[in-house]
Amino acid sequence: MIYIGVTGWGDHDSLYPGGASSRDKLKHYAGHFPIVEVDSAFYAIQPKRNAEKWVQETPESFQFIVKAYQGMTGHMRGEIPFESKQAMFLAFKDSLQPYIEKNKLAMVLFQFPPWFSCKRENVDYLRWCKQEMGEIPCALEFRHQSWFAPTYKQKTLDFMKQENWIHSICDEPQSGEGSIPTVLTALDQQRVLVRFHGRNVHGWQKRNAENWREVRYLYRYNQKELEEWQESILKLSEETEHVYLLFNNNSGGDAADNAKDMMNLLDIEYGGLAPRQLDLF
Repeated sequence: MIYIGVTGWGDHDSLYPGGASSRDKLKHYAGHFPIVEVDSAFYAIQPKRNAEKWVQETPESFQFIVKAYQGMTGHMRGEIPFESKQAMFLAFKDSLQPYIEKNKLAMVLFQFPPWFSCKRENVDYLRWCKQEMGEIPCALEFRHQSWFAPTYKQKTLDFMKQENWIHSICDEPQSGEGSIPTVLTALDQQRVLVRFHGRNVHGWQKRNAENWREVRYLYRYNQKELEEWQESILKLSEETEHVYLLFNNNSGGDAADNAKDMMNLLDIEYGGLAPRQLDLF
């Protein structure tokens, strides 16, 4: 089964042509796609009441990919706002319970920063993270090129498979050590994740720019680029039972449109989505 969606449900105006309040957007979103990434969990561990609301207002088959909190992945500068790392992980796991209870948690995504390089202490930390998460399915996404350098690529993949990490495959600009190549390998027989970050090579590393985060994901995939992925996605679907595709090229409002393009290309029409409100004009 191939599932297609985008990261977050707030920044996709093409999905809400008649306008929708922020509190109702997920209901509308769930009429278009069967999965979504909860990127707000990266910025703060969400109150359980939020997850309870989101679970209640989506169809029974809808799935959430929850992004790991920034304190867990080393993005946070300074001290974490918890007594210990263990307390932080416990709080995060507790926030996942509403998804788990309704069987709506596809996975947790651990996306590590560009400075998280391939060295022993980081390998040890990955092992510790997986131990802390227990049986919760977790995907692993790197941003430092060293993990897939020729010397370490196979060792990285073997380690991920041994530790039962789901592989988060990336399509992103190739602009030095702060980007990783696309490694088309499913390590888990149940799940693989593919995230489309766009190919804005000029904006990818411009951290000093005032609107860097907006520029970073400003990209629209053309038909040829999506067609190049078609064969790879079908190949992945032969290697693992569930293939999850997330479009993260949100800055220009292109993610939802590209996700729809991919659905058409793969000839996918989902059942069990939320009812859509008709736009009369």
